Amino acid sequence: MIKKRSLATMSIALLAVAALTGCSTGGSGDDGGDAGGTTEVRVLVNITPNLTEEWWNELVKPFEDANPDIDVIIQSPGADGVQKALPRLLASGDAPDIVQSLAPTPELAQEFVDLSSYDWAANGPLAEQYAIDGKQYMAGVGIQLQSLWFYNKTAFEEAGITETPKNLDEFTADLAKLKDAGWTPIQTGGDWMSQMSYQALALPSVVAENEDWFQKMSSGDLTFSKTAGPYTDIYADWVAKGYLNSDALGIKYPDAEQSFLAGKSALYPMGSWFAAAEANADNPPQIGVFAGPADASVENPAMGANIASPYSILKSSDHQEAALKVVEYLATDKAAVVDQLQVDGNYRDGYEYEMNDLAQELLQIVADTPASSYTPTGNGYGERTMPAGYGDELNTQVQALLGGTSAADVNSALDSWFVANAQ
Repeated sequence: MIKKRSLATMSIALLAVAALTGCSTGGSGDDGGDAGGTTEVRVLVNITPNLTEEWWNELVKPFEDANPDIDVIIQSPGADGVQKALPRLLASGDAPDIVQSLAPTPELAQEFVDLSSYDWAANGPLAEQYAIDGKQYMAGVGIQLQSLWFYNKTAFEEAGITETPKNLDEFTADLAKLKDAGWTPIQTGGDWMSQMSYQALALPSVVAENEDWFQKMSSGDLTFSKTAGPYTDIYADWVAKGYLNSDALGIKYPDAEQSFLAGKSALYPMGSWFAAAEANADNPPQIGVFAGPADASVENPAMGANIASPYSILKSSDHQEAALKVVEYLATDKAAVVDQLQVDGNYRDGYEYEMNDLAQELLQIVADTPASSYTPTGNGYGERTMPAGYGDELNTQVQALLGGTSAADVNSALDSWFVANAQ
């Protein structure tokens, strides 16, 4: 029988990653099992409207049926999310055996088991991009696109837009047409999703125009205002012209999603997982998708893409052998992989599932995107990372833009943040 366990949400600030080293117990890997001969393997997972605790428990049930000596405990991070929950759990000595959805970084790698010797991890999706010093510390399920704009086809038709924009100038012109046609051009919201629209606007150009942008921002060799600043100006102009919903800061992620699915807005910047929500919606409008356009001078726009469901094993785990079995199952079992891809609209070569028209459009974007164009988003991954906390700071500053703060002040604030945090 599968057990469910949720951690109570704790109002504790994110601990410095550097402090994690002293929290590891250097687990022995003993898999002797708990009382009664059953080994409990705790998996800290991301909980979303698609990835519910019930869904996670159903996902691991076939594994438990085939391995009755292993009991998989699905562990919710609470409202803090996995990124903030893991340092807290490590510091308290109550770390899980496996963590899902958290990309390894050079700092975090010291907490994770090296999986490089396992072909199923070393040859998995985006394994090379996520490698740190040539080693793999996670096994992923598929590819998750993020520099995307989902659009209401009826809205585009009513605004006289006959094709999706090829560059940012065309995109901004289309936003004006949509507003003139009576539509709210862009649906966004508060929470973590505030920065989605900004990154969909900026990253395709910024990363394409600046080689090793993540590394050079982290080292202080580049500045935010000189690289991303022009796109902050564009975003602030969008806000001033009413191209984003005026109540954005008061809208939660699930409500923003439902608003777009109800046909109340024309565009929705979101990751490929939205395709699953569209497929499960009752009578959604006709929705299409296009890759985030870049500045007209950019030949190969970058595409934000993350690994779908990365799994890492904690060195502190006393049940590493059992944890390896769980991760191998989740990353390679045909049915388990397809279930994980389908629930969040992700993709992996050789693993197919029934797709509607929107999912087929996403698959075409994958086919059209060169591997060299994929870029991290937010804090980054592998060796392309930002200083710790960048994702939260960017989200805070984009919310400031939505509240009317000037682009100059936001760019200055982010420049100051990098000066204080770059290494």
